[in-house]
Amino acid sequence: MTEASESGLLLGDAARAIGVSPDTLRRWERDGKLATRRDAANRRRVAPEDVERLAGHPRRHAAGDRLSARNRFPGVVRSVQVDGVMALVEIEAGPHLITAAITRDAVDELGLEPGVPATAAVKATSVMIDRADGR
Repeated sequence: MTEASESGLLLGDAARAIGVSPDTLRRWERDGKLATRRDAANRRRVAPEDVERLAGHPRRHAAGDRLSARNRFPGVVRSVQVDGVMALVEIEAGPHLITAAITRDAVDELGLEPGVPATAAVKATSVMIDRADGR
C-alpha cells in the first residue's frame, strides 16, 4: 500500500513506483537530481511530478514472484554428484552447462536427478569475462 498526500509519496513508495531502490533515490537527492521534502514526521516525500518524470526510464525486466535473482537459465539436470552434505548439480541450459554447488538436502527436497527440468538462478556482484581469442 502506498501512502500519498498533498506533499507527495513517501520515499519507499516513490522508489517502488519508479522501479529503483530507496538508496538510489537518496543518492539522487545527494547528487542534486531529485528534491525531496520532509513531512511533519520528518519522512522524505517525493513530489508526484518527480515520480512521473523519473518513472519514464526504461523498466528493468521482472525478477519473478519468488526469487530476486534476475539471471535465470532454464534447462535440464544432466548430472548430480552427492558427497557428504554437499552436491554438484550440472544443468544444461541451451548451449550452456552450469554447475551449482548446493546441499544434499536441497537436492533431496527439490527432487533433482538427471532429466528433471530445473532453472539455475545466478545472483552475483561480480561477473568475470574471458576473451575467446586469448587476449
